[in-house]
Amino acid sequence: MKTEVKLNRTLTLWQVVFIGLAWMTPMIYFTTYGIAFEASKGMLTQAYTLAFAVIFFTAFSYGAMSRRFPNSGSSYTYAGKGIHPKVGFLVGWSALLDYLFSPLIAYLMFGIFMHAQFPNVPAYIWILSINIVLCVICILGVRFSAGLSTAFVLLQICFILFFCAILVKHLTAGGVTDPLRPFLQTEVPLSVLLTAASLICFSFLGFDSVTTMAEETVDAGRTMPRAILAIILIASALYISTSYLTQLNFPNLSLAGDDASFELMRMVGGAGLSALFVTVLVFAIFTQGLASLTTVTRLLFAMGRDSVLPRNIFGYLHPKFKTPALNIVLVNVFSLLALAIPLDTAVKFVNFGALTAFFFVNLSVVSQYYIKDRRRSFAQTVRYLVLPLIGAIIVGWMLTLLDVNALVTGLAWILFGAAYRAWSRKRQAEVPAGTANAES
Repeated sequence: MKTEVKLNRTLTLWQVVFIGLAWMTPMIYFTTYGIAFEASKGMLTQAYTLAFAVIFFTAFSYGAMSRRFPNSGSSYTYAGKGIHPKVGFLVGWSALLDYLFSPLIAYLMFGIFMHAQFPNVPAYIWILSINIVLCVICILGVRFSAGLSTAFVLLQICFILFFCAILVKHLTAGGVTDPLRPFLQTEVPLSVLLTAASLICFSFLGFDSVTTMAEETVDAGRTMPRAILAIILIASALYISTSYLTQLNFPNLSLAGDDASFELMRMVGGAGLSALFVTVLVFAIFTQGLASLTTVTRLLFAMGRDSVLPRNIFGYLHPKFKTPALNIVLVNVFSLLALAIPLDTAVKFVNFGALTAFFFVNLSVVSQYYIKDRRRSFAQTVRYLVLPLIGAIIVGWMLTLLDVNALVTGLAWILFGAAYRAWSRKRQAEVPAGTANAES
């Protein structure tokens, strides 16, 4: 007989919000500034506004499905329940690319960044150090992780607000001649802004990750949709206001490259602001690693509990801390690939996995609410058919913008997952009746 394993429901609305913002990392605005600036031809305000509009549809779908299925599996659960269990497995398998490589990216960025600041200490020392520290923190419990995430996210938000305050002070001293220009300019073609928005959308990744903690959240059916909306609105407000004030202060600014953010700091606040920026950025990367490690281990737990992955390993909870301790250790071992894998390769895995999950979660809303539940009044048709289909179309278009290598690698990963699942089902079928693990 299968013993039910449960996570502790302790997280409140704002703890979930801050974990999501920690995964998203508000400081990502500055770390990707050069790439985003170049892609949008300097029109970041319009590009971020478009990105918010694009991502809103998918965020709505995650909110709807988290209300219907307040479980830890996120896109794996939503596609499995809303469409079909086989689809759910493949979507969850695809999402693993996003969630598995996110801690690795954080560790890699931490190593690269700290080595640049302290050249005498090899990058691998920093990578190993953050790996061990975050492993221990995550095993101790999600409330402890949530507390750290809250503190470090507030630090990031305070820095961004301080940065904006300096820009406002400059504007007050110099005056503003055309306050609507960042929103209304027409020199840059719409096609360029749309392409930039597709790139910038990755700055919003993280709102979806909190759904993996539904079973550790108080009243998840109500809390999760509200948390997703709050995460999107807070991030959008930070990104758009910072872009707006920067464009007003520097209408003819021209920056590009990895050091664009450092150059921007020097222009706005000199050496003092640059030093503060470096300090906050270290905490931001640390927090992103913590949040991404927390979420991926919950997805693995959901798949292990359903026996689509080996249950005795991935469905295990620590008896004292009630955390998926084996998953945490395994993910940190996997993240040692940060010692060898290039950053751009890891990012490609994340992009493919996230967009694939987004696409099918949008379709899950249509399948569950509009087709199965037959919610077809005019308002329900808009909510459960029109909006998610718009989200699916937009995300599908964004998938086509990924480079060929990312698409080929991602599809190969899905085929490998399908082969593993077929082998696993065949192996379970060969086990005598009454001894096999029950399927979800």
